[in-house]
Amino acid sequence: MRSVARWSGLAALGVLLVVPVQAQTADEVIEKHLAALGGRQALGKLQSRVSTGTITVSVQGTEISGPIESYAKAPNKSRTYFRLDLSQFGGAEMVVDQRCDGKTGFAGNSVQGDREITGNRLQTMLNASFPTPLLNYKEAGAKVELVGKDKVVARDAYVVRYIPKAGWIVTQSFDAETYLLLRMVLKVDAPEAGGEIEETVDPSDYREVDGVKVPFTVKVVNPMQSLTITFTKVEHNKPIDEGMFSKPAAK
Repeated sequence: MRSVARWSGLAALGVLLVVPVQAQTADEVIEKHLAALGGRQALGKLQSRVSTGTITVSVQGTEISGPIESYAKAPNKSRTYFRLDLSQFGGAEMVVDQRCDGKTGFAGNSVQGDREITGNRLQTMLNASFPTPLLNYKEAGAKVELVGKDKVVARDAYVVRYIPKAGWIVTQSFDAETYLLLRMVLKVDAPEAGGEIEETVDPSDYREVDGVKVPFTVKVVNPMQSLTITFTKVEHNKPIDEGMFSKPAAK
């Protein structure tokens, strides 16, 4: 999982109850958001991020937890690795390892098996450039549209639709006061559910690391499960071996 939350695949748009927004454009909201994170100059210095913490997954009222590691490297390489203790279900440890080397994707799961990541899910991972796709979205051929203003987690928020050149659209809600990201609503591939599902991602607990604000808590909710990631350590520009993003060699 990379920040913010690269563990899940990243355009699901429900019906948003919004009101007209005046004296504000999508580009202005994005620029204020980048400034709130620390500014273009500080963001431009980031080449990698290593985050560690804990993930807690809630399924049918039962919670299981374990350690999580998230790696990100510019422009769009990522890896999320975590372990969950399944002993309360009579099982062993489940290890999940999701990787993207900037061209291909791989999802490893010690319980459900391994598989290649393809289609829109892969495209979403490729679109999730580090440190944020919003830094150079125009150069990447993406567009942004201001939908309106809404209440999100009890805060007034500007709702912006992010439209990549390829792949799913993502709806993002930015705090109208701080301009930090409050919520993303998107679609993800869920073969186990029979197709696409809508997912909500809520980052919070922003803390400054090397002059850039990073969410230390990320909550993800979809019809199948909910999970909360709590990071305890975030480091920037640490050397990362390129090989760790590639599909592991066959045993």
